[in-house]
Amino acid sequence: MTDILIVEDNSELGTLIRDLLLREDYSVELIDNGEKAILRLKEEDYKLMLLDVMLPGLDGFETLRLLRKEQNIPVIMMSAKDDDDSKILGLDIGADDFIGKPFYFPFLLSKVKATLRRNYPDDSEDNRIIKYKDLTVDLNTMSVHKGEKAIQISGKELEMLIYFIKHPEKVIPKETLFDAVWGTDCDSDVSTVAVYIRWLREKIEDDPKDPKYIHTVWRVGYRFGGE
Repeated sequence: MTDILIVEDNSELGTLIRDLLLREDYSVELIDNGEKAILRLKEEDYKLMLLDVMLPGLDGFETLRLLRKEQNIPVIMMSAKDDDDSKILGLDIGADDFIGKPFYFPFLLSKVKATLRRNYPDDSEDNRIIKYKDLTVDLNTMSVHKGEKAIQISGKELEMLIYFIKHPEKVIPKETLFDAVWGTDCDSDVSTVAVYIRWLREKIEDDPKDPKYIHTVWRVGYRFGGE
């Protein structure tokens, strides 16, 4: 399951929202129109949708009407039309919340967290612990354990490990990993990934030269775990 689906046709704004949420350790997908969103929701499960109103083709209101015929996924609508009538229409159709554009990004983040807490109480910030085999990351304290042993990991290495644990046993292209950890507006080069992979292996692998966690997929990227 992916945490959040963003449906926003403004690529610059959509990318900013995506990067904000990725830095908060959410898994995120960005789509630019309602038709694609409806199709994607039949293929993948999401915990929350951020839905723009002014979309090309199928607008946000019509997208939500179609969605509500089949799914009850929580939805926060985003719109430059933040008049009372638009808000009432969105809420009447089935939106869980409504935020006007332009918005203060921390305010959007607070709405995202509040909506997720209401709908998924087991995923509250008091229980944000992720695991893969004997590796455990406590997202509240940002601490890492391998079995009973504490491991000192911080910065980009920790962000990379968190992303891996949230996407276990999947082939992840180098570019995807770079965008998730460093952001699409970073001045660093994607080759930076290989350096941090080496450092991370030295901390979590019993034998970094024969890794059991971070596997290199030749000419593509990496896979975390699996045989």
